[in-house]
Amino acid sequence: MANLLTLSRIALVLPLVLCLMQAGPLWRWLALGLFLVAGITDFFDGYIARRTRTTSALGAALDPIADKLLTSAVLVMLIADQTLSGFDMFLALLMILREVWISGLREALTGEVKLTVTVLAKWKTAAQFLAIAFLLIPVDGINREAGIFFLWAAAALTIWTGAIYTSDALPHLRQASK
Repeated sequence: MANLLTLSRIALVLPLVLCLMQAGPLWRWLALGLFLVAGITDFFDGYIARRTRTTSALGAALDPIADKLLTSAVLVMLIADQTLSGFDMFLALLMILREVWISGLREALTGEVKLTVTVLAKWKTAAQFLAIAFLLIPVDGINREAGIFFLWAAAALTIWTGAIYTSDALPHLRQASK
């Protein structure tokens, strides 16, 4: 059940992007709705897996991939429609680059060491989700400022957690190269 929720989050990426490709507030509200549903699945997939003691290697691998696909796709679309521009665009790209970097580190360490998700990384994901949710609201107002605030918070946590994961991975990568 938990893995199905994770897979549903991945399946929501394409319809969400298609909504963001359309013009008009109705499409933006629909995209926000899909994004919120995806966020709910992110919470419940892990909760259900832990509660029913049905955690799996597949679920542990798919969950961060689903998060990265969802957030990266929406951040790219927010850049494309110029919701994010200037330095805010740079922060979004920094987040996407970090996601690819950490995925690469995890791949390089496969079978040797597992980079476990930290509490700070969970806070980073929460800040990203809040930033995106506020920025998807198709009304100008305080939601934009809230979105940018959470974007900056997510960017700070992105740098911090990226440095932690890199620091944890480097000794193992050095050892493996000997």
